[in-house]
Amino acid sequence: MGRKENGSTGVSEFQVPEFILLGLPGIHEWQHWLSLPLALLYILALCANILILITIQHEPSLHQPMYWFLGVLAIVDIGLATTIIPKILAILWFDAKAISLPECFAQIYAIHSFMGMESGIFLCMAIDRYVAISYPLRYPSILTEAFVIKVTLFMVLRNGLLTLPVPVLAAQRHYCSRNEIDHCLCSNLGVTSLACDDITINRFYQLALVWVMVGGDMGLVFASYALIIRSVLRLNSAKATSKALSTCSSHLILILFFYTAVIVVSVTQLAGRKVPLIPALFNVLHSIMPPAFNPMVYALRTQELRVGFQRVLGLGDNVSRK
Repeated sequence: MGRKENGSTGVSEFQVPEFILLGLPGIHEWQHWLSLPLALLYILALCANILILITIQHEPSLHQPMYWFLGVLAIVDIGLATTIIPKILAILWFDAKAISLPECFAQIYAIHSFMGMESGIFLCMAIDRYVAISYPLRYPSILTEAFVIKVTLFMVLRNGLLTLPVPVLAAQRHYCSRNEIDHCLCSNLGVTSLACDDITINRFYQLALVWVMVGGDMGLVFASYALIIRSVLRLNSAKATSKALSTCSSHLILILFFYTAVIVVSVTQLAGRKVPLIPALFNVLHSIMPPAFNPMVYALRTQELRVGFQRVLGLGDNVSRK
């Protein structure tokens, strides 16, 4: 396949047929040792989130907005982990480093969509807790099943539409020489940095997307929890205060890790430099640790869900005896 020079732009019209994912930067020789913990975390993520979905479906007492949002989060976590981890394991186990351009752009779209959806669901859960604690008498009339369905559909449409330009803009670039990505997944700026033409619009839209979608959600989430803490401190009952803080602390643990990872990865990529090992590893762990540990954190910190798990797993008699 030859190259033809475009006289007006000077950019070669030759398009590379595929990208090569080299793996984690700086540790290519021994990165295969990471395959076992990643595989175990992926299995844990699938099993735990499927268990959450079965438990919420099986237990009538969990048919509440808080758990419906948790069910949506479980679906998103399964999608996020499945988008990334199987390909990484294929690289580590079978040296399957090649990825076609359409497959790479599809992965970019899926990663951004699921990340945005997870951020949106965290916001919905924060609002749910705020209404439950601050306006308990109005909670059933505000957080209805119809409300949950509408806000979930809104989040799906918001993330799907706002994310769509990311892979579209990436696909419009010309990849005429380099095709090796020093990473184990297709990140937007990691891919477009290989382009032979200008990627200013790609970098600008990436920044705008992070600022509007994730930054907006993050600001509203922390504002909600600030209001929640203020409301909790006004409660007269020590037991109610302890229960509210216990529930909210589990949310905050997961939210802080999620947004910390997003900020680290985004700042590193937008800086325009070669992605070092720690942010690259953080990016991989960010796609598997929340899906794996979200169910465990909620199960340990939420009694109703913990009891539901035990019943689904056949331990209901033991629970009832206690």
